[in-house]
Amino acid sequence: MNHFIAFLLGLICCAPLGAQGIPSGRVLTVNELSHYVTEEAKEAMERNDEVTVAQLALYFRRAFKTRYFFNWETVDQRFQDYQKRYPTLKAHHAARAATHRSIFPAQAQWKLPYKDLNGEAVNAYALRHLARQHKMVDIGYSYFYNAKERSSIEYFTTQLASLNTAFANGDYEKLEDGNGVYEAFRSGYRILNWLHLHSLFLGEKAYSDEAQLQTIATLLQHAQHLYEHNRTFKFGNHQTRGLSALAMVAILLKDFKGAELWYQHAMTLLGEHLDKEINADGFQFERTIHYHISDIGNYFYVYQLAKKNQLNIEATWENKLKSMFLTLAKIAFPDQSAPVLSDDTDTPWAEKNDISGAMTLGYLLFEDPEMGYFSTSDLSPKFYWNVSASELLKLENIQKKTPTYTSLAFPDTGYYVMREGWETQDHMLVISAGLDENKPDHQHGDMLGIQAMANGQVVLPNYQVRYSLDDLELFKNSLTKNVALVDNELQGKAYTSNKGGSGFGKFKSLPQPEVTVFKTGPELELFVGRHNGFEAIGVDYSRQVLNVENAFWIVKDNFKSEEAHAYKQIWQGHYSLEKRPNLLRSSFKNGSGLDIYQLHPIDTVSTDGARGKTWAIATKNQQNNFQFITVVFPFKTYDARIDETGTIQELKGWQLNASKWKMTGEQPLSLSKNSQSIFFNIKQLQHGDTTITFNKHSDVWLNDKNELKMMPLHDKEMTVTITQLGTSKTKTYHVETNNMN
Repeated sequence: MNHFIAFLLGLICCAPLGAQGIPSGRVLTVNELSHYVTEEAKEAMERNDEVTVAQLALYFRRAFKTRYFFNWETVDQRFQDYQKRYPTLKAHHAARAATHRSIFPAQAQWKLPYKDLNGEAVNAYALRHLARQHKMVDIGYSYFYNAKERSSIEYFTTQLASLNTAFANGDYEKLEDGNGVYEAFRSGYRILNWLHLHSLFLGEKAYSDEAQLQTIATLLQHAQHLYEHNRTFKFGNHQTRGLSALAMVAILLKDFKGAELWYQHAMTLLGEHLDKEINADGFQFERTIHYHISDIGNYFYVYQLAKKNQLNIEATWENKLKSMFLTLAKIAFPDQSAPVLSDDTDTPWAEKNDISGAMTLGYLLFEDPEMGYFSTSDLSPKFYWNVSASELLKLENIQKKTPTYTSLAFPDTGYYVMREGWETQDHMLVISAGLDENKPDHQHGDMLGIQAMANGQVVLPNYQVRYSLDDLELFKNSLTKNVALVDNELQGKAYTSNKGGSGFGKFKSLPQPEVTVFKTGPELELFVGRHNGFEAIGVDYSRQVLNVENAFWIVKDNFKSEEAHAYKQIWQGHYSLEKRPNLLRSSFKNGSGLDIYQLHPIDTVSTDGARGKTWAIATKNQQNNFQFITVVFPFKTYDARIDETGTIQELKGWQLNASKWKMTGEQPLSLSKNSQSIFFNIKQLQHGDTTITFNKHSDVWLNDKNELKMMPLHDKEMTVTITQLGTSKTKTYHVETNNMN
């Protein structure tokens, strides 16, 4: 009896998942498909007895006409509109289509190693793009550009069939090879692209009934494979892409028995991804604009199809999706672009991200004028075919409202924004201070790094990357960031490329950040954070960033060690040394510029660069303890720069070391303007009858216009004693500054 029970359990465990019994291990033949169609669908078909190939193909053509994003009967008219809206894309699509066809034959190989049609070895990066079938969409467009030359359809159907043959023979890259063709991300993208091609071609004679049903059979096998191999939640956009595709197939091919199980499973797991991967502050957990927008697409395709097919969408879905668009608004630069954050990969070496396409999509979905502020009259061509003609009409009269966001924090994701406003010339600085604990693969060595825009220019840039470039590691690590370093230590440790060799790589170790203070306000804004990136060599490090009246910033880097080290700041940009080692300058094509002025003497400034990008390295050698106190000073015109021709005493109305308060301390410094003063490293202040004593060296902001106001500029607890001579009044205050607000 025990053996019989074990036998039954074995049958249950090995039984195919999904009530419909569609196999994942092989692709159904066209003639088999009707055996898996629901009885309701069969009854709706025009047939006598057995379902014929022609009847089945007709049924699904009619189904796709109403279920898919667009009606395939209107493709010719929509393609004319597509050409009119995007006249420059013909050459783009043609070039991409030619590239794909020049590398891969229609009867493609799906397992490395082999050589392409040019006799060159196909690398992992190229194979992954073959697996995603991105450029097959360009070939599909070429069909319409080239007077419907049938070879484009034949190329598509033959390459699809070649994958099925490779799958049947086991002659394809498997997951354990590192470039799995049926891995969720690549399989999901392939489904997305093939569904689009299938719908584009449904009205074409060259796309026969048999070819149409062969595509459907292939999609069913892909869906069942995704269903079986994504049973439990896995962090990352790879599974999300696959689940999105699974939901799409389930909606569009709901006539197959048990497809509702695919849909329920996909929606449940996608909901888990929304809950766990879209942080409470609205940012996608991988902390990049690229993957944030990519995930918007993953959820959008399902959301849009579900709405079109009158399927219920939970309110949490809609709210989370909307929050993702608003996050782009909150992080945006004043010129309506967005900073480059870690693995942004759309435009290598670019210094900002174009978010107009994503925000235009958000406007169409939610008609929010704040999203409209970033939108353009032309939807991104990536999403053109996924919205209806009526939705496109909304773009003729976009309602725009200037955002009201000022300085703000993404505390869960670890981005902190100091913003002047939304005029193009306004200043903005963003600090990166987060590390995702679940999947830090896409993060760079930029902990406590900053980026800044002023006067319409990215004055402190970061750079987009591309995984296939051989210097990816350089552009992911600290030399290409605006960070502080010690000796020759970079923040990213133990970089390794992925197993498949496609170029993507990640760091085994990155610093753990701690943000202790983030205060916003009209007079002075303050960020204080630290990380453990130099603990292994015995150095304690923290960074303070001050926004002084939206006029300039002060960056203070604090190093403490029992042994001597070389301490460094890295500044991205093309800089000249202006007569003194403590003043660097970059200038831009509109005549504006950025000065970087060290208030404490440093030893050297060196420069380095790659890919047309350069950076300056400010160094203080052989120190146990040292503080860089650096004024980051944007100027709009030449005469508003820091005047290097004489003794520098004035910075946009702030006087250097000219405070009425007499100060004592360890290399104390001050900046003062009217009743305000900023002090660094002070132990005591004295003016008139008033003496202010600190129990430890401190950094403070002070305003004595009508009454004495004081704010610590660090995260250390301190005791302040205020004594007024002649009145015998002494007050002592214990100040706790280690808080975020």
